[in-house]
Order: sequence, then C-alpha cells, then structure tokens
Amino acid sequence: MSLNQMERAQGLRIRSSQDLAGGLFMILIALGAFVFSWELPAGTLRQLGPGMLPKAFAVICGALGVMLALASLRYNGEKLSGWSWKGIFFALGGACLFALTIRGFEFGPIRVPALGLLVSGPLLIFFAGLAADDRKIKELLIFAIAMSAGCILLFKYALSLPIPLAPWLLGI
Repeated sequence: MSLNQMERAQGLRIRSSQDLAGGLFMILIALGAFVFSWELPAGTLRQLGPGMLPKAFAVICGALGVMLALASLRYNGEKLSGWSWKGIFFALGGACLFALTIRGFEFGPIRVPALGLLVSGPLLIFFAGLAADDRKIKELLIFAIAMSAGCILLFKYALSLPIPLAPWLLGI
C-alpha cells in the first residue's frame, strides 16, 4: 500500500491542532477587518480609496489562514497547548500604558498628564520587556532608552510627525 493510499484510507483528520487554531484565528481576523472596512470606498488601482488597504489585508490574511488550516489536515505538527498569560498581559499592557500616557487622559477623578514620547517610549519598552523569562533589568533599561532615542529621531525629526516629545518639560 502506497503512502497516498494510506492517507486516503485514514481520511481527513487534524494532524496539527496548533496550525488549525492559527488558521481559524487568521480567518476570524480577516472577517473582522473586512466587516469593519465594509463601508469604506476601495477606489480603483489608479486612485486608491481608504478601504483598499484594510480590504486587501483582509483578503491576504484570510487566504493565508485558509492555507494554514488546510495544511493542518495534511502535515503533522504540534498539538495546541496553553500559552503564557504573563506575555499577553505585559505586551498588551505596555501598549495600553503607552496609549494612556503619550497624550494623557482624564477619566472622572483619575488624571494622567501627557508624558510624551520621551517618557512613554521607554515605559512601553520596559513594561513589554518584562514578559521575557530571560530578562535582565539593566539590559532592558539600556534597550528601552536606545530604542526610544531611535523612535524620537525617526518619528519626531525624520518624519516630522506631530508626536508630543515632552510637553511637561519642553512644551513640545
């Protein structure tokens, strides 16, 4: 009996539950992106509209998700296992912390002043870096400062984006 005949005899079965879950998640993201960009005009290839990029992303992401889900039926892979909640907490928490501190916010009695990129950048990188198991605080601080300096040079000066640098200190 050849390998193809043996595979046909076994029928379709999930050989990699991790790939199947990843493919289905990508399809779900694609559907969400397509639904949220539904009302945006796509335009034409000569004159792109605001909906072209999210719709193209949705189609590409969905196609890759289908390919990954189908590959999970063909190729052996790893089983779906648990994941580290610590990584999710610190990565998403760092992004939320950055969003709340870069321009500041006020919610009832809670008030956070605008800290700007000078403080919010290192804060984001340091907080997200706490998710790693092999972290060293000294190295993480040096990395956060170096990356933030690069971000300030790129976004504030090279690209001239209106990102507050240090409104509490410099007024810019």
